[in-house]
Amino acid sequence: MRGFCMRCGGPGTLAERMPRTTMMTRTVLVYGGALACGAFLLQWLEHQFVVQLYATEIYIVLLAILFTGLGVWFGTRLGRGKPDASFSRNDKIIDTLGLTPRELEVLELLAEGASNRGIAKRLYVAPSTVKTHLVHLYQKLAVSRRTEAVQKARTLRIIP
Repeated sequence: MRGFCMRCGGPGTLAERMPRTTMMTRTVLVYGGALACGAFLLQWLEHQFVVQLYATEIYIVLLAILFTGLGVWFGTRLGRGKPDASFSRNDKIIDTLGLTPRELEVLELLAEGASNRGIAKRLYVAPSTVKTHLVHLYQKLAVSRRTEAVQKARTLRIIP
């Protein structure tokens, strides 16, 4: 179809009458779409090749991840044993050892795994005060480490 040319004022084709930006935009979109389709096709083919080539290894890795996740989940569920419901504190031993209520609080927090600073924050005391309570606990329980203190307190039924 022949028409009026905008450049020279004479007759021209449709392509000659369209603005250059519209033509360029359409060309870019067509080539861009073709390039995207080609890239997608290549990625899909590569994926198919990798899955066929390494199928066994992929399944082994997926199973390892699955069983690791299950192990962590079961470990968190089963590992945190609830305190014994029938636990009764041995007050006779507490009186015999001369443990104060504050030392018992420190011992319970120690059994939970709290640090000296964590115990101090929860009891609203200075960390040096916690250290003093721990020294007294170690002397009264005849132990030299935190883990020994917790273990002996559980054995003596001072803490659950």
